[in-house]
Amino acid sequence: MRAHEVVLHRIEQDLAAARLRVGDRLPAERALAEELGVGRSSVREAIRVLEAMGVVKTSVGSGPDAGAIVVADPATSIGSALRLHMATQFLPIADVVQTRVLLESWALREAAARTPDLKAIDELLDRMDDQSLEPDQFHRLDAELHVRFAGLAGNVLIEAMMTSLRDSIHGYVMDAVPMLDDWSAVAVNLRCEHRGIVDALRRGHGANAANLAREHIEGFYGLMRLD
Repeated sequence: MRAHEVVLHRIEQDLAAARLRVGDRLPAERALAEELGVGRSSVREAIRVLEAMGVVKTSVGSGPDAGAIVVADPATSIGSALRLHMATQFLPIADVVQTRVLLESWALREAAARTPDLKAIDELLDRMDDQSLEPDQFHRLDAELHVRFAGLAGNVLIEAMMTSLRDSIHGYVMDAVPMLDDWSAVAVNLRCEHRGIVDALRRGHGANAANLAREHIEGFYGLMRLD
């Protein structure tokens, strides 16, 4: 085991045993190095890894916010890894689309039975009705909307997974925009489909909302492949 992995293993053990919790500060760099018999550079390397994984957030200087604080942001690391693997073209877009369908359709079925608060989603839909939005602006709102759909089920892991997919989804969607013959007409249709999904949710029709979401996601992917 490499030196920085010794530090990672120790912190993992402390988290699992609740000796460290979200909001706690990691022990000082010097104290960890001396206790574990590793160099301070190895401690710094471990902390950089933890920060990239969304487990800690670091701040320089002094005071209550300085040092490495334990946080809970799993979407950060998953999202970064997904973007890199998408860049290698190892993960097919079709698989990302299928994963979206699985996550969102399940979440919408669950959400319909919970009488969800749709105020934030309605506000997003209203913002997306702005005809002056450029495709990039529209699809960033669109990606946020779909993350919120996933979050309605109340499952933290499903929401984190969908959040981590957001940039990858935005990337393949924006790649598709130049392929479209009439972006404005497509945007009108997307708005209509979003409203239909939300209407089904509001009525408590989870299965219908899930089917509409599947048709919505797969329909846009179908437009991409027509090029």
